[in-house]
Amino acid sequence: MGCVGLVWAARERSEQERETLRRLAGDWHSPAGWNMTDPATLRGLLDAGADGDPAIVTGDGAVLSHGELRAEVDRLASRLRALGLQADDRIAIVVPNGPEMAIAFLAAACAGCAAPLNPKYRTDELRFYLDDLGARALITRPDESGSDARDAARAADAGVLPVALTGSASGGSGLIDLIASSPATEPSAPNGPSPDDVALVLHTSGTTSRPKIVPLRQRNLARSATGIAESLALTTADRSLQVMPLFHIHGLLAGLLAPLSAGGSVACTEGFDAFRFFAQLSELHPTYYTAVPTMHQMVIARSSRHRDAARDAALRFVRSSSASLPEPVLQELVGLFGAPVIEAYGMTEATHQMCANPLPPAVAKPRSVGVATGIELAVLDRDNRVLAAGERGEVSIKGPTVIDGYENNPDANAAAFTDGWFRTGDEGYLDGDGYLFLTGRLKEQINRGGEKVSPLEVDEALLRHESVAQAVTFAVPHPKLGEEVAAAVVAADGADIDERELRRFLSKSLAAFKVPRRVLVLDELPKGPTGKLQRIGLAERLGLTVDD
Repeated sequence: MGCVGLVWAARERSEQERETLRRLAGDWHSPAGWNMTDPATLRGLLDAGADGDPAIVTGDGAVLSHGELRAEVDRLASRLRALGLQADDRIAIVVPNGPEMAIAFLAAACAGCAAPLNPKYRTDELRFYLDDLGARALITRPDESGSDARDAARAADAGVLPVALTGSASGGSGLIDLIASSPATEPSAPNGPSPDDVALVLHTSGTTSRPKIVPLRQRNLARSATGIAESLALTTADRSLQVMPLFHIHGLLAGLLAPLSAGGSVACTEGFDAFRFFAQLSELHPTYYTAVPTMHQMVIARSSRHRDAARDAALRFVRSSSASLPEPVLQELVGLFGAPVIEAYGMTEATHQMCANPLPPAVAKPRSVGVATGIELAVLDRDNRVLAAGERGEVSIKGPTVIDGYENNPDANAAAFTDGWFRTGDEGYLDGDGYLFLTGRLKEQINRGGEKVSPLEVDEALLRHESVAQAVTFAVPHPKLGEEVAAAVVAADGADIDERELRRFLSKSLAAFKVPRRVLVLDELPKGPTGKLQRIGLAERLGLTVDD
């Protein structure tokens, strides 16, 4: 198949194409040979791989087979249960990316409820999340990478049991351990969680309220992972190059669980490294990688000397999600790898993937995020009426991967769930073939290259500075990230504000990606007719852009 353009246009559809679309849209009884009995729990998901087949490949090429991975997960889950942790206990994990993080997540989610957090968070941020989650335990590395997390655990309002993750997966099975400083006196029951137990909790940031807790059940994870594997036709021969953060739904589902659910393998890296990427393709032999558009752009930027390595990798496809992929970037990726580029659309509340462009020979449409995969999709107006093809409205979903509701947040649930639909906050339309096109975001949340930033959280950090009287944080267009963080402030009476000093102040309490790249000092903040601060469109009104 030629690589130039590689946009598969719709003409007369073959029966094979129509069958592929029916299967992707949720017809799980297709005759394509798939085993449609989804494992009901995460531990059941791990039974897919043959004992001797590779499951986890470390950065230096060491391999854990599926049999060894299951034994590791069972042993470490037993360790956690021996500490008295129950199926509904929250186990926070603050560990850098890599095979050890992957295994710790699997063990925590098979013993109780995993709560992976960004290792870049500072002590105050981590304390907030530990308290908000009601974490019972915290898994960290016993080195400097876990120091902020351990400080946060000591400062948390409720007692959080510190658990040290020791050892390395590169040494083979049996060398990773979880060690608690004060073992519990009452071990929990040996039985693992049930399908309806919450397996994973993540936060999704809002713009007008505190971050919302998204509880994902065992059945949500199992169904989503197998659904993603189905849409990508993953087999035991597939291997993902896992470069996404493992505290993010994208990396956990599309990079880790989906290939494992198909009996395939995962090359677990320490995270995306543009300088190592092409060497990793040669050394770790993946069949695909999934990433956010920013990472894809960095791959392209580094590709001039590595075009042979890109082609020699013989990737079956490249996947993109978590932010809109510009069409020129898609075309450059196709030309670089000589493989289809699959753009998908997902969100945490749907256990990641909701739509995806199908693989050849089915049609992938430019600027579309594809067809629904395993969920029911509609575009609704304000009165919850389903709109016809071509009409713009709010993208709304229902199905087995969609959460039952946010945790302890009736206001958010009332706003998001109407007549059985979950309203995503995104605007778009469906074409006559059922392909979704996104036209804008109804939410004010900032999407910085796939990293979601709550403007309210940054506002609050700004207002903690003694020289700041008022603050509003907003998105500003960025050529590579899509959006960057900016803020406008009003100085307190008699105070002078230095932008560099203010950004240094923010860096003490916020992760680096949340700190505004630009801070404008204004006499008055723009407000709407009701006196509310106006975030959307503020960058344009102020004539503000952020370059590379």
